[in-house]
Amino acid sequence: MGQLLVVRLNGFRRRLAACRRGASIVEFAFVLPILATMLFGVLMYGNYFFLAHNVQQLANDAARSSIAGLTSKERADLANETVMVEASNGLPIDIARLQIALTDHDQFVTVRVSYDASDSSIFRVGLLPLPDPVISRTAAVRMGGL
Repeated sequence: MGQLLVVRLNGFRRRLAACRRGASIVEFAFVLPILATMLFGVLMYGNYFFLAHNVQQLANDAARSSIAGLTSKERADLANETVMVEASNGLPIDIARLQIALTDHDQFVTVRVSYDASDSSIFRVGLLPLPDPVISRTAAVRMGGL
């Protein structure tokens, strides 16, 4: 009986030494935090770049629409109206956090749109370092054609 127990224990010990399932679980436990951090990074930076792209598009469209104005005030009103209309058409942008500035230089109109995204979900999570939450983009167009 004792010798049979020793033979069974030796067989169990050999099978246990050959089994690699536990090693896979331990390796996965080490790699999981790195993979999760990379996934959150892709999602958070993707969301940030999406917001930055939307702000740039608002600046581009505002600059394009402003050249229809005859005076500086009329150009500023057209730019503001364009930004407000487009920002309220399904963009994930809070209109109250937008700032628009228009400047006239010689033959150019420059529109600067700034958006404070600090209240956005990507900045509230705080898992990864992100760029400045105030996203500012500029667009310039030439007045009067060529």
